[in-house]
Amino acid sequence: MLTFAAAVFFLIVTPGPGVLSTAGVGSGYGFRAGFRYVTGLFIGTNLVALAVITGVAAIVLSVPVVRTVLMAASVAYLCYLAFRIATAGSRIAFIEKATAPGIGAGILLQTINPKAYAVNTTLFAGFPYAPDSYGFEIVTKLIITNAIWIPLHLAWLFAGATLHRLDLSERAQRRINYAMAASMLAVVALALISGASAR
Repeated sequence: MLTFAAAVFFLIVTPGPGVLSTAGVGSGYGFRAGFRYVTGLFIGTNLVALAVITGVAAIVLSVPVVRTVLMAASVAYLCYLAFRIATAGSRIAFIEKATAPGIGAGILLQTINPKAYAVNTTLFAGFPYAPDSYGFEIVTKLIITNAIWIPLHLAWLFAGATLHRLDLSERAQRRINYAMAASMLAVVALALISGASAR
């Protein structure tokens, strides 16, 4: 169980679309608006987990056209976000919109987020610790995952909400933008690799 908890922590804490956009909404719109967005991400990630657990994700993603469309949408969105971050100049820019994305946007992001599917598949298909009680293992995995997911995303939200208050140099801000963009491109690479291996 401790090995599983450690895996959850390291798989979730690494930058991906969910945590990067959480920081971005917090930075652009404050904690309250960001909290609504995180609520959507929370619902979305649990919907993805349930789809993985029940096998629905495997069935849906086994249809080549659906898998291709989902992969194209995911890669296009992630590349766009990486481009926006990398070309933000001297500003810390994660996401910029006229209005704050809400619960629906968070749910939508997770349903096209390849990291969400990859993480949930890794966690729920691997790390067995109760082979004699599948139901107990699934329920406790959901509890452990959410118990780690919630504070990690709230921490990213808090970091984003306080980031604009820091008086960073232009060079430091540019480095942060490049690091964020590189993280997004790594997620794109993961999506492409998993898509290629699924064929």
